[in-house]
Amino acid sequence: MQVIIFGATGMVGQGVLRECLLDDGVDRVLVVGRSPTGVHNAKLTEVIHDDFTDYMAIEAKLIGYDACFFCLGVSSIGMSEERYRRLTYDITLAAATTLARLNPQMTFTYVTGAGTDSSEQGSRMWARVKGKTENDLLKLPFKAAYMFRPGAIQPLHGIRSKTAWVQAVYDVTGPLWSMLRRISPRLVTSTEQMGRAMIHVARVGYPRRVLEMEDINSL
Repeated sequence: MQVIIFGATGMVGQGVLRECLLDDGVDRVLVVGRSPTGVHNAKLTEVIHDDFTDYMAIEAKLIGYDACFFCLGVSSIGMSEERYRRLTYDITLAAATTLARLNPQMTFTYVTGAGTDSSEQGSRMWARVKGKTENDLLKLPFKAAYMFRPGAIQPLHGIRSKTAWVQAVYDVTGPLWSMLRRISPRLVTSTEQMGRAMIHVARVGYPRRVLEMEDINSL
C-alpha cells in the first residue's frame, strides 16, 4: 500500500506517520506539508507545498497512491465561521477533489471530531462546518471514504501537540490517560490506535463510513 499523509506534523498526523513507517504492508509514504517533519526513513518522501487550495504544481507527484490520511485541522476557538470554514472545509475539499480525480481507486480517510453535526443545522459552528466537510467528502468518487471522529486522544511515543495549552494539559494529566483508555474506550483513544485504525480501514475497509471513538478503538 502506498499512502499520502496531510498534516503529518500535527499530533494525530505524527501518530499516523509513525504507524505507516512501522507497518510492513505500507511500501511508500508521501507527506504533503508546509514544513519538514524532521523524520528520516527510506519509505518516506516529503513535498513542501504552501498553497493548500491549489495542487496543480505538484499534481504529478500525487499520482499512484492507494490511500490518503488527511489529518490537517485547526481549533475553532476565536475564529469566525468564514475563516474556520476556509481552513477546514475549503482546504480539505481542495485536496480531496484533486486526489479523487488523480486516484479514483484511492481510499480517503479524514480526521474530523466527536460531536460533528451531519445535519449541518446545529448551533455549534465548528460541528456544522465539519458536518458539511464530511458530507461532501462522502460524495466524491473515491473507492471509499471514511470519517474518523475521535474525542480525547492520548499522545504516545514522544509525540507532542503543537498547541501549547493542549500539551500542558497532557503533561499534567499524563498518568491518567492509559487508565482512561482502558475503562472508557468510548471517550479516549491514542495516536498509536488512530494510526493503526486508519491503516486498517484503508487496507480492508469497514462496515460504516463514519467511525466514532468505539469503532476506532475496536480496530
